[in-house]
Amino acid sequence: MLKSLMIAKAKEELEQEIVEKDEQKAKYLDEKAPPIQTSGLSSAELRTLCEELHARIDVVDEERYDIEAKVLHNTREIKDLNIKVLDLRGKFKRPNLRRVRVSADAILCSLLGSKHKVSLDLRANLKSVKKEDTEKEKTVEVSDWRKNVEAMSGMEGRKKMFDAAKGQNQ
Repeated sequence: MLKSLMIAKAKEELEQEIVEKDEQKAKYLDEKAPPIQTSGLSSAELRTLCEELHARIDVVDEERYDIEAKVLHNTREIKDLNIKVLDLRGKFKRPNLRRVRVSADAILCSLLGSKHKVSLDLRANLKSVKKEDTEKEKTVEVSDWRKNVEAMSGMEGRKKMFDAAKGQNQ
């Protein structure tokens, strides 16, 4: 009940505002542009009346143009000042983000929506590697390397390197 009364009151005030604006518009037009009486005027008088009206129109157009130029200048100035204010404030400081662990299923649900409930086992698609093969290869390489280091260590190894260098130079 109260809501409907408020709506009715608002409608009445809106109608009253429209009527007041129309009255103000009519009053302004009567002041600025009184009705012209052309009956009983000769062609020369009509011509002078038309020239006067054209002169008034030109003056009004000049004023309108000047006002538009001022408005454009002011809007540009406002934009420039807004840019300066933003520059003076400095750069936006980004907050520190926390890492969130999300599973593949949760990512798919967020991307595809709740319609598609697909659970992926990403490890099922991976190749299986035999551990025995890789361990054998590593031990062979490690044992060769150690033998080379032990052979070259000490004075004997250095003497061999020195002798080998002499043999290449001769």
